[in-house]
Amino acid sequence: MPEHELFVTALFNQYLSGLGNSILSLVGLHAEHADKPWSNWVVMQILVALIIIVLFAILRGRISSDRPGGLQHVFELIYNFLYGQADEIVGHHGSHYVHLFGTLFIFILFANLIGIIPAFESPTMFPQVPLGCALVAFLYYNMQGFSAQGVLNYLKHFMGPSLPLAPLMIPIEIVSHLARPMSLTIRLFANMFAGEQVTLVFLGLVPLAVPVVFMGLHVFVSFLQAYIFTLLTMVYVSGAVAHEEH
Repeated sequence: MPEHELFVTALFNQYLSGLGNSILSLVGLHAEHADKPWSNWVVMQILVALIIIVLFAILRGRISSDRPGGLQHVFELIYNFLYGQADEIVGHHGSHYVHLFGTLFIFILFANLIGIIPAFESPTMFPQVPLGCALVAFLYYNMQGFSAQGVLNYLKHFMGPSLPLAPLMIPIEIVSHLARPMSLTIRLFANMFAGEQVTLVFLGLVPLAVPVVFMGLHVFVSFLQAYIFTLLTMVYVSGAVAHEEH
């Protein structure tokens, strides 16, 4: 079934098709239709990123210690919450990783919520976007594990508690770690796709009052899934950087 083209995607394909084809050719790919190189999930990601950039540019100009505005209060609340969660899960050095946790949380949250706006779609309802976020989390926690413990000490975790168990534990640990991006991807994609479809079905079948309830549920699920994704990333970072004495 062909993908329904959003109006903003149509604008990209109309005015930026050359740029899209050039980008694809740089990575060795080609669009199925040369006049439509942009997909909904790519355009919506770009739109989410632009919204976040503009929002933080506005916020930066309004930051005040004496008279903080409502927008500053909201993001201070998010920061303090993530900071507390990182400190509790990762440990006393959890603040070192809040920049990654905050980036994932805010991007996923905005990507989830943008689907509520008519004529837009949540990019997280396409598996490519959750997979990209999952790969970022996967690469990040492994890099931090190597950095915090050294290559040899980090790899020793794959051997299990004793050397005789190593032949059994190494393949189990490898499969376990490789399954994490898949788990993060499926969880986020499935929940957002299901929520989006339920909302669309009820918008087409019943008066507006009933779909509003499902849109409220969509908002709740958006926050919940962004939090769960970030929480699991914290857990993975904690396991990667934890030393034996902890």
